[in-house]
Amino acid sequence: MSTADRPLFTGRPAVVGHRGLGRGTVDGLVENSLPSLLAAAALGVDWVELDVTRSADGVLVVHHNPATGHGDFLVELTAGQLGAHGVATLAEVLDALPVEVAVDLDLKTVLEDAPGGWGSGTVALVAPALAAEVRRRQVLTTSFDVAALLWLRDQVPGLALGLISWVDFPLRMAVTAAAHLDLDVVCLHHGSFGPNRVETGPVHHSPARSVEVAHDAGLEVMAWCPGPEAVAPLVTAGVDALCVNDVPTMLPLVRAAATL
Repeated sequence: MSTADRPLFTGRPAVVGHRGLGRGTVDGLVENSLPSLLAAAALGVDWVELDVTRSADGVLVVHHNPATGHGDFLVELTAGQLGAHGVATLAEVLDALPVEVAVDLDLKTVLEDAPGGWGSGTVALVAPALAAEVRRRQVLTTSFDVAALLWLRDQVPGLALGLISWVDFPLRMAVTAAAHLDLDVVCLHHGSFGPNRVETGPVHHSPARSVEVAHDAGLEVMAWCPGPEAVAPLVTAGVDALCVNDVPTMLPLVRAAATL
């Protein structure tokens, strides 16, 4: 494991601000913007999560969707053009975030990277940035793209890596895959911990049992985007981190649940 058995998440659970203060616009601050990320840190989250992709001119930018709100694909616009849409570069964000703020960098998959082959495109651009960043702050890189994670492990020694699974994706599959890939973290949608629209039937272990198995496999467990009603059960189950929307609302709920 890249973290050499050193826990990433303290506080049990750690609170991760999803795209800063949360998805969309929270307290007037837009997701993935520097003001949103700084505001989340100021409120006391343990980590901030941000999304990274690339522009047409090979600049890493912080944005979740592959297109702007106007429908223009980021990979077809320059960083300057994206800046006019309010999209910050990764360099700008990392330079402005205090080094004591831990960062979960969610590496987005770019369709246009497919023809380039292994280790090309966005992942090749992000590797040197991560190599520099792990020397000055705590960093986790998460992605749905397994190939990107494995390539980064070879390129950036000491980088913590986490596999993200999709909405309501079967937990047993994600945990086993992350463990057998020898990753550090498995990032599970909160709906994966019990009956959901994908699997309604009696196929789920208790959340506590699932977390226990993940821990036995050497993984830390992040649950992403739970609503208020899911916080206490996930905390009780022993998840290591919660990646939350609406930080002003959710942070005190998580802290309260952790003291019960």
